[in-house]
Amino acid sequence: MASRLFLIPSTIGDTDTRMVIPDGITDIINSISHFIVEDERTARRMLLKLGLNKPISDLYFHVLNEHTDRDKLATILEAIKEHDTGLLSDAGVPAIADPGSDIILLAHKRGIDVVPLAGPSSILMAMMASGLNGQNFSFNGYLPVKQHERIKKIKHLEKRSEMENQSQIFIEAPYRNQQMLADILKNCDRETLLCIAVNISTPLALIKTKPVGEWHSEMINIHKQPAIFILHKY
Repeated sequence: MASRLFLIPSTIGDTDTRMVIPDGITDIINSISHFIVEDERTARRMLLKLGLNKPISDLYFHVLNEHTDRDKLATILEAIKEHDTGLLSDAGVPAIADPGSDIILLAHKRGIDVVPLAGPSSILMAMMASGLNGQNFSFNGYLPVKQHERIKKIKHLEKRSEMENQSQIFIEAPYRNQQMLADILKNCDRETLLCIAVNISTPLALIKTKPVGEWHSEMINIHKQPAIFILHKY
């Protein structure tokens, strides 16, 4: 039987696994010994949290993150080609706003079956809870770091949202969240709807959608907190 690459979800923040991870994933975790991970220490803790019932010392970890040389992907696949393997993200689901898509594509080329497993995605959970257009939306990843370029991109996304009736989802490094929010409020029309979803699926979750004009009177503190932003101008 061909080897399989299981895309294993992780919790987002300090979340009870029972709320977001299907029980069957524990069985898969305990059936395999090879894992591709962003950070080995984080992965060890997550696997134990998800219900690992065998010694960590029996597992093999292959690190894949933003610092991994793309030329090493083939080496990783060569090491796991005879084994079912789990691709584990630090948070959420693999390859969605996280490393992993390159090795998944290479797995397809090498004839390795790719098996996505259900789990929490902050992007989809935010979209679900926003009340905005779930029939037509776009995830834009991180916006530019330089402020003038970021503002230009925000205005572009707002215009695109209006022209295509398309909700625009984007994220920012947590320590730049306040600058992002300030730029949105200063440069978008007051009637444009903005959803801010913070700490999704945790006890500290906050998800609110309201016009930009109303956000001016409620400047929330989202500094260093994982957040999703969604814009929609009808």
